[in-house]
Amino acid sequence: MTAEEKRDSLKKEHEELSRLVEQEEQYPSPNQFYISELKKKKLQLKEQIEGIS
Repeated sequence: MTAEEKRDSLKKEHEELSRLVEQEEQYPSPNQFYISELKKKKLQLKEQIEGIS
């Protein structure tokens, strides 16, 4: 897997996590712990993406 392919894969995963956060926030009583965990994973992915770029 090339660096570009890895970066694209990480970006897709980051977008999926964003979608999950948005989805969870739509619930009447969103699970804040779950949202926090998703956001931590998003941040880790963002750092990995920046490391590749």
